[in-house]
Amino acid sequence: MTIGSTLHPDHCLAKAARENDVRGVNAILAAFYRNPITMNSNPVSPSENSKPSGLAMSRVAIDRELKAIIADVLGIDAEQADALGDDSGLFGHLPELDSMAIAGLLTEIEDRLDIVIEDDDVDGEMLETYGGLLTFTESKIIER
Repeated sequence: MTIGSTLHPDHCLAKAARENDVRGVNAILAAFYRNPITMNSNPVSPSENSKPSGLAMSRVAIDRELKAIIADVLGIDAEQADALGDDSGLFGHLPELDSMAIAGLLTEIEDRLDIVIEDDDVDGEMLETYGGLLTFTESKIIER
């Protein structure tokens, strides 16, 4: 799937998702992640514990911070973010999480959790559910 210069990126991503074009979705997400475009006029302010120390974080701490990042980046209530469970749908389920927000979310996760997310790491599966994103984030923290 090629992205036409006159089509909005969200339209291309939605079309690829409707057609179950996993490679197309992955290519679009990777392209946006490599060249993030920020449309949010409200800067995201990091939480008090924005840079974790060199000590390993517990799954509970990662879960808490990831939910705070989601709330901050997407501009949703903390209660809505706290209600996310392992099976809660993310991309395609939260209207705030469009292709533009994904780039901001991944960048903020990198910054606040002091991890590196490579282009090859980004795929639709990791963003399908909150549990998938939590597991992915946890594995990146373990790698560092």
